[in-house]
Amino acid sequence: MLKQHCTVNNIRIGGGAPVRLMGVINCSPESFYRGSYTPVGRIYDRALAMLDSGGADMIDLGARSTAPGSPPITVAEEAARVDAALSELDGTGITVSVDTRYAEVLEVCLRHDIHAVNDISGLADECYARAVADSGLPVFAMASFREPGDAVGLAATREALGMVVTRCALLGIDEYVLDPAVGRWVPARANEDDWELCRNFQSFSAFSRPLLAAVSRKTFIGDLLGRVPEDRLAGTLALTTMLVAAGAAVVRSHDVAETADLLRVYAKMRQR
Repeated sequence: MLKQHCTVNNIRIGGGAPVRLMGVINCSPESFYRGSYTPVGRIYDRALAMLDSGGADMIDLGARSTAPGSPPITVAEEAARVDAALSELDGTGITVSVDTRYAEVLEVCLRHDIHAVNDISGLADECYARAVADSGLPVFAMASFREPGDAVGLAATREALGMVVTRCALLGIDEYVLDPAVGRWVPARANEDDWELCRNFQSFSAFSRPLLAAVSRKTFIGDLLGRVPEDRLAGTLALTTMLVAAGAAVVRSHDVAETADLLRVYAKMRQR
Protein backbone atom coordinates (compact mmCIF):
# COMPACT_ATOMS: atom_id res chain seq x y z
CA MET A 1 0.00 0.00 0.00
CA LEU A 2 1.38 3.43 -0.97
CA LYS A 3 2.01 5.97 1.77
CA GLN A 4 -0.02 9.14 1.77
CA HIS A 5 2.86 11.13 3.24
CA CYS A 6 6.63 11.57 3.10
CA THR A 7 9.03 12.59 5.86
CA VAL A 8 12.08 14.75 5.19
CA ASN A 9 14.31 15.35 8.23
CA ASN A 10 11.33 14.90 10.56
CA ILE A 11 9.18 17.24 8.45
CA ARG A 12 5.99 15.47 7.47
CA ILE A 13 4.72 16.24 3.96
CA GLY A 14 1.17 15.29 3.07
CA GLY A 15 -1.09 13.02 5.07
CA GLY A 16 -2.86 15.90 6.78
CA ALA A 17 0.26 17.95 7.53
CA PRO A 18 0.27 21.69 6.75
CA VAL A 19 1.31 22.61 3.22
CA ARG A 20 5.09 22.83 3.31
CA LEU A 21 7.22 25.55 1.74
CA MET A 22 10.47 24.84 -0.09
CA GLY A 23 12.67 27.87 -0.72
CA VAL A 24 14.82 27.89 -3.86
CA ILE A 25 18.50 28.80 -3.73
CA ASN A 26 20.30 28.69 -7.06
CA CYS A 27 24.10 28.65 -7.15
CA SER A 28 23.96 29.00 -10.92
CA PRO A 29 24.41 32.51 -12.38
CA GLU A 30 22.79 31.12 -15.54
CA SER A 31 19.40 30.86 -13.79
CA PHE A 32 16.43 32.16 -15.78
CA TYR A 33 15.41 34.28 -12.77
CA ARG A 34 18.33 36.39 -11.66
CA GLY A 35 16.78 37.12 -8.28
CA SER A 36 17.20 33.49 -7.28
CA TYR A 37 20.98 33.41 -7.80
CA THR A 38 22.97 33.36 -4.59
CA PRO A 39 26.78 33.38 -4.79
CA VAL A 40 28.98 31.33 -2.51
CA GLY A 41 29.59 33.24 0.68
CA ARG A 42 25.94 34.27 0.95
CA ILE A 43 24.28 30.85 0.94
CA TYR A 44 23.89 30.56 4.70
CA ASP A 45 22.49 34.08 5.11
CA ARG A 46 19.98 33.51 2.29
CA ALA A 47 18.89 30.17 3.73
CA LEU A 48 18.56 31.59 7.24
CA ALA A 49 16.44 34.47 5.98
CA MET A 50 14.14 32.03 4.17
CA LEU A 51 13.67 29.91 7.29
CA ASP A 52 13.71 32.44 10.14
CA SER A 53 11.78 35.34 8.66
CA GLY A 54 10.42 33.86 5.46
CA GLY A 55 8.62 30.81 6.78
CA ALA A 56 10.28 28.13 4.64
CA ASP A 57 10.36 24.57 5.94
CA MET A 58 13.31 23.52 3.80
CA ILE A 59 15.75 24.72 1.16
CA ASP A 60 16.16 23.29 -2.33
CA LEU A 61 19.69 23.99 -3.51
CA GLY A 62 20.80 23.62 -7.10
CA ALA A 63 23.96 24.49 -8.98
CA ARG A 64 22.86 23.99 -12.59
CA SER A 65 20.16 25.90 -14.45
CA THR A 66 17.62 23.50 -15.97
CA ALA A 67 15.77 26.16 -17.97
CA PRO A 68 15.68 25.49 -21.73
CA GLY A 69 18.52 27.23 -23.54
CA SER A 70 20.68 27.68 -20.45
CA PRO A 71 24.44 27.63 -21.07
CA PRO A 72 25.76 24.12 -20.39
CA ILE A 73 28.22 23.43 -17.60
CA THR A 74 30.23 20.30 -16.84
CA VAL A 75 29.31 17.82 -14.13
CA ALA A 76 32.60 18.69 -12.42
CA GLU A 77 31.64 22.37 -12.34
CA GLU A 78 28.23 21.57 -10.89
CA ALA A 79 29.86 19.39 -8.25
CA ALA A 80 32.34 22.12 -7.29
CA ARG A 81 29.57 24.71 -6.97
CA VAL A 82 27.34 22.55 -4.82
CA ASP A 83 30.28 21.43 -2.67
CA ALA A 84 31.13 25.04 -1.83
CA ALA A 85 27.50 25.98 -1.20
CA LEU A 86 26.74 23.01 1.06
CA SER A 87 29.85 23.71 3.10
CA GLU A 88 28.10 26.85 4.34
CA LEU A 89 25.10 24.86 5.58
CA ASP A 90 26.86 21.98 7.34
CA GLY A 91 26.05 21.81 11.03
CA THR A 92 23.33 24.46 10.82
CA GLY A 93 20.38 22.10 11.16
CA ILE A 94 18.78 23.55 8.03
CA THR A 95 16.77 20.99 6.07
CA VAL A 96 18.26 20.78 2.58
CA SER A 97 17.26 19.01 -0.60
CA VAL A 98 19.71 19.00 -3.50
CA ASP A 99 18.55 19.49 -7.07
CA THR A 100 20.77 17.32 -9.26
CA ARG A 101 20.52 14.33 -11.59
CA TYR A 102 24.13 13.17 -11.69
CA ALA A 103 25.57 10.43 -9.50
CA GLU A 104 28.96 12.18 -9.36
CA VAL A 105 27.32 15.31 -7.97
CA LEU A 106 25.25 13.33 -5.48
CA GLU A 107 28.42 11.64 -4.25
CA VAL A 108 29.84 15.06 -3.37
CA CYS A 109 26.55 16.13 -1.77
CA LEU A 110 26.55 13.09 0.51
CA ARG A 111 29.69 14.42 2.18
CA HIS A 112 27.52 17.18 3.58
CA ASP A 113 24.35 17.51 5.66
CA ILE A 114 21.60 16.94 3.12
CA HIS A 115 18.18 15.45 3.71
CA ALA A 116 16.53 14.85 0.32
CA VAL A 117 17.18 14.65 -3.40
CA ASN A 118 15.23 16.60 -6.03
CA ASP A 119 15.47 14.60 -9.26
CA ILE A 120 13.91 16.21 -12.33
CA SER A 121 14.66 13.07 -14.34
CA GLY A 122 12.30 10.99 -12.20
CA LEU A 123 14.92 8.29 -11.50
CA ALA A 124 15.07 7.44 -15.20
CA ASP A 125 18.85 7.07 -15.21
CA GLU A 126 19.65 3.66 -13.76
CA CYS A 127 23.05 4.59 -12.35
CA TYR A 128 21.77 7.73 -10.67
CA ALA A 129 18.61 6.03 -9.45
CA ARG A 130 20.67 3.35 -7.73
CA ALA A 131 22.87 6.00 -6.12
CA VAL A 132 19.76 7.78 -4.82
CA ALA A 133 18.30 4.54 -3.48
CA ASP A 134 21.57 3.62 -1.79
CA SER A 135 21.68 7.02 -0.09
CA GLY A 136 18.44 6.27 1.74
CA LEU A 137 17.29 9.84 1.22
CA PRO A 138 13.71 10.88 0.42
CA VAL A 139 13.13 11.97 -3.18
CA PHE A 140 11.21 14.69 -4.96
CA ALA A 141 10.71 12.91 -8.27
CA MET A 142 9.48 14.61 -11.44
CA ALA A 143 7.33 13.04 -14.15
CA SER A 144 9.80 11.97 -16.83
CA PHE A 145 10.15 9.04 -19.20
CA ARG A 146 13.82 9.31 -20.18
CA GLU A 147 14.70 13.01 -19.99
CA PRO A 148 13.43 15.73 -17.64
CA GLY A 149 9.87 16.73 -18.44
CA ASP A 150 9.62 14.79 -21.68
CA ALA A 151 6.01 13.77 -20.98
CA VAL A 152 3.87 16.06 -23.17
CA GLY A 153 0.22 16.47 -22.23
CA LEU A 154 -1.99 15.24 -19.42
CA ALA A 155 -2.21 11.58 -20.43
CA ALA A 156 1.54 11.28 -20.92
CA THR A 157 2.18 13.00 -17.59
CA ARG A 158 -0.03 10.52 -15.79
CA GLU A 159 1.80 7.68 -17.51
CA ALA A 160 5.19 9.14 -16.56
CA LEU A 161 4.14 9.57 -12.93
CA GLY A 162 3.05 5.95 -12.92
CA MET A 163 6.50 4.98 -14.18
CA VAL A 164 8.11 7.02 -11.40
CA VAL A 165 5.99 5.21 -8.82
CA THR A 166 7.08 1.88 -10.31
CA ARG A 167 10.74 2.90 -10.29
CA CYS A 168 10.52 3.86 -6.63
CA ALA A 169 8.92 0.52 -5.78
CA LEU A 170 11.61 -1.43 -7.65
CA LEU A 171 14.37 0.58 -5.97
CA GLY A 172 12.86 0.20 -2.52
CA ILE A 173 12.32 3.96 -2.17
CA ASP A 174 9.35 4.53 0.12
CA GLU A 175 9.78 8.20 1.00
CA TYR A 176 9.03 10.32 -2.07
CA VAL A 177 6.98 13.23 -3.37
CA LEU A 178 5.67 13.39 -6.95
CA ASP A 179 6.22 16.42 -9.18
CA PRO A 180 3.91 16.61 -12.25
CA ALA A 181 6.61 18.53 -14.17
CA VAL A 182 4.85 21.76 -15.01
CA GLY A 183 7.16 23.83 -17.21
CA ARG A 184 8.80 24.21 -20.61
CA TRP A 185 11.14 21.25 -20.26
CA VAL A 186 11.27 20.10 -23.88
CA PRO A 187 10.57 21.93 -27.19
CA ALA A 188 7.47 19.82 -27.85
CA ARG A 189 5.70 21.30 -24.83
CA ALA A 190 3.43 24.30 -25.31
CA ASN A 191 2.04 26.76 -22.78
CA GLU A 192 -1.37 25.12 -22.98
CA ASP A 193 0.19 21.83 -21.86
CA ASP A 194 1.22 23.53 -18.61
CA TRP A 195 -2.19 25.09 -18.07
CA GLU A 196 -3.79 21.70 -18.67
CA LEU A 197 -1.59 20.10 -16.00
CA CYS A 198 -2.47 22.87 -13.56
CA ARG A 199 -6.22 22.63 -14.26
CA ASN A 200 -6.03 18.87 -13.63
CA PHE A 201 -3.58 18.98 -10.74
CA GLN A 202 -6.02 17.35 -8.34
CA SER A 203 -6.19 14.27 -10.56
CA PHE A 204 -2.58 13.43 -9.71
CA SER A 205 -3.70 12.67 -6.16
CA ALA A 206 -4.85 9.34 -7.58
CA PHE A 207 -1.27 8.11 -7.04
CA SER A 208 -1.77 8.48 -3.27
CA ARG A 209 1.49 10.37 -2.88
CA PRO A 210 2.19 13.96 -1.76
CA LEU A 211 2.39 16.38 -4.68
CA LEU A 212 4.89 19.17 -5.32
CA ALA A 213 3.73 22.41 -6.93
CA ALA A 214 6.72 23.94 -8.75
CA VAL A 215 5.45 26.79 -10.92
CA SER A 216 7.42 29.72 -9.54
CA ARG A 217 7.82 32.47 -12.20
CA LYS A 218 7.71 29.95 -15.06
CA THR A 219 7.41 30.77 -18.76
CA PHE A 220 3.76 29.87 -19.28
CA ILE A 221 2.77 32.41 -16.62
CA GLY A 222 4.99 35.07 -18.17
CA ASP A 223 3.69 34.43 -21.67
CA LEU A 224 0.08 34.76 -20.55
CA LEU A 225 0.74 38.03 -18.74
CA GLY A 226 3.42 39.43 -21.02
CA ARG A 227 5.86 39.57 -18.09
CA VAL A 228 9.56 38.86 -17.72
CA PRO A 229 10.60 36.54 -14.85
CA GLU A 230 11.20 39.48 -12.51
CA ASP A 231 7.54 40.57 -12.89
CA ARG A 232 5.75 37.23 -12.54
CA LEU A 233 5.20 37.16 -8.77
CA ALA A 234 1.51 38.07 -8.78
CA GLY A 235 0.70 35.50 -11.44
CA THR A 236 2.70 32.86 -9.60
CA LEU A 237 0.90 33.51 -6.31
CA ALA A 238 -2.52 33.36 -7.96
CA LEU A 239 -1.76 30.01 -9.54
CA THR A 240 -0.11 28.67 -6.40
CA THR A 241 -3.28 29.34 -4.40
CA MET A 242 -5.25 27.23 -6.86
CA LEU A 243 -2.72 24.39 -6.83
CA VAL A 244 -2.76 24.28 -3.03
CA ALA A 245 -6.55 24.09 -3.19
CA ALA A 246 -6.12 21.24 -5.69
CA GLY A 247 -4.00 19.22 -3.28
CA ALA A 248 -0.38 20.37 -3.41
CA ALA A 249 1.39 19.21 -0.25
CA VAL A 250 4.55 21.25 -0.78
CA VAL A 251 5.25 24.42 -2.77
CA ARG A 252 8.64 25.17 -4.33
CA SER A 253 9.12 28.93 -4.48
CA HIS A 254 11.67 31.64 -5.24
CA ASP A 255 9.57 34.07 -3.17
CA VAL A 256 9.43 32.58 0.28
CA ALA A 257 8.00 35.43 2.36
CA GLU A 258 5.16 36.13 -0.05
CA THR A 259 4.32 32.45 -0.49
CA ALA A 260 4.38 31.93 3.28
CA ASP A 261 1.81 34.70 3.63
CA LEU A 262 -0.31 33.03 0.97
CA LEU A 263 -0.21 29.71 2.82
CA ARG A 264 -1.10 31.32 6.15
CA VAL A 265 -4.12 33.09 4.66
CA TYR A 266 -5.18 29.93 2.85
CA ALA A 267 -4.94 27.87 6.05
CA LYS A 268 -6.97 30.47 7.94
CA MET A 269 -9.72 30.41 5.34
CA ARG A 270 -9.86 26.62 5.48
CA GLN A 271 -10.47 26.54 9.23
CA ARG A 272 -13.82 25.10 10.29
